[in-house]
Amino acid sequence: MRDNPRVGPLAATPTTTPLLDVDALIGDPRTRIVVCCGSGGVGKTTTSAALALRAAERGRKVVVLTIDPARRLAQSMGIEQLDNTPRPVAGVGGDGSLDAMMLDMKRTFDEVVLAQASPEKAKQILENPFYVALSSSFAGTQEYMAMEKLGQLHRQGDYDLIVVDTPPSRSALDFLDAPDRLSSFLDGRFIRLMLAPARGPARLMTAGFGLITGALTKVLGGQVLTDLQTFVSALDTVFGGFRQRAQQTYALLQARGTAFLVVATPESDALREAAYFVERLSGDRMPLAGLVVNRATTVPGEDLTAAGAIAAAERLKAEDPDSLTAGLLRLHADRMVLVDRERRLRLGFAAAHPRVATTVVPALAGDVHDLDGLREVGSLLAAESD
Repeated sequence: MRDNPRVGPLAATPTTTPLLDVDALIGDPRTRIVVCCGSGGVGKTTTSAALALRAAERGRKVVVLTIDPARRLAQSMGIEQLDNTPRPVAGVGGDGSLDAMMLDMKRTFDEVVLAQASPEKAKQILENPFYVALSSSFAGTQEYMAMEKLGQLHRQGDYDLIVVDTPPSRSALDFLDAPDRLSSFLDGRFIRLMLAPARGPARLMTAGFGLITGALTKVLGGQVLTDLQTFVSALDTVFGGFRQRAQQTYALLQARGTAFLVVATPESDALREAAYFVERLSGDRMPLAGLVVNRATTVPGEDLTAAGAIAAAERLKAEDPDSLTAGLLRLHADRMVLVDRERRLRLGFAAAHPRVATTVVPALAGDVHDLDGLREVGSLLAAESD
C-alpha cells in the first residue's frame, strides 16, 4: 500500500500515506486518552482491549472503558462480569497494570446526582419516575454518561492511560453532541414551562398558564404532571454541574494528550463510515492519530497473481480433471482477487485522506477469547503493514 518508512502521523506528507506507529502512540507518556471509534462489527472492542493490554505490558497503568453492550471484552480478559467499577485483569505481564470496566449508564447518572445535590434533593430526583426513564433510556444519555465517566476517570488520576471503546456505527460520535442534546432537552420551551411556577414570581401563574397546565393534566394526568414538574425543578438545581463537566470533558477530548483511532475493515461500507469519522473528527478539531484497518485478507506467495494461478489451474485440470493442485490454485486465485479488491479500497481511502496514518491488521484464523489472543492482535497492530 505504501513504501515509505514507518513514521508517526505528524510526519505525513500530501503525497504519501504514513504508517501508524501504535507502539509510539501508546508508549508516549503524553498520550493519556485513546478513543477507538468506527462502525459496527469492525473489531473496536478487540482493538481497544489489545491496545490497553499492550500498553499495560509495556509499563503503563491502564484502564479500558467499554460502552459497547457486547460481553466479549470481559470474556477475553478473563473477567466474569464487567460493571461500572474498574476490575483488575489478572495475568498481565510487565511492570504495568490493566483494569477493565463497562459503562453502567444509570449508575453513572446516579453518581452525578448524589455528588451534586443535597441528600434530600438527590433522593427526590432518584425516586422520580421521570428521572428513572431519563437515566435509563433517553436518547443521548448513554453517550453523555460516557463523557461523564471518562471525565471522572481522568480527574481521579489513578491511571496514566484511558482507552475508550465506543458504541457501534455513527452513534460512536454522539458523545460529542450529547451535552448539547441533553442541554437542549432541559432548556427547551416545554421544560421551561414546567419550571415557570418554581422559577418565576406569582405573576407567571397567569390564566394562560393555567389553561395550558389544565390541558396537560387532562392529557397526562394530574400525578404525572406533578411528577414531571417535581423532576424538572429538582434536576435543574444540579444540571449546571452536568453541563460544566461535560464541557470540560469535551475540551479534554480536544487536548494534546488525547488520540482518536478510527477502526474499519477493508470493505466499502466500513471505509465509507471511516471517512465520515475522519471528516467529523477533523471538523470538530479532535486529535486523530490514525486508521486501523482490521481483518485484512492475506495470501502466502502473493507473487503468483490471480491470472497466473487460473492459467496454471486450467493447464493442470486439462491433464487431470481431479487435480487437487488445480483446486488449490483456483482457491489462491479467488483469495488474490479479494486481496487486490481490499488493496484498491485502501488506496482509494488513502487518496482521499493522504495524511491519515494507517496500520493494516491481518485477519486471524479464529476468534479472540483470551489474553494470548489479545497479545497477538496487539503485535499485529504494531507490526509493519504492506
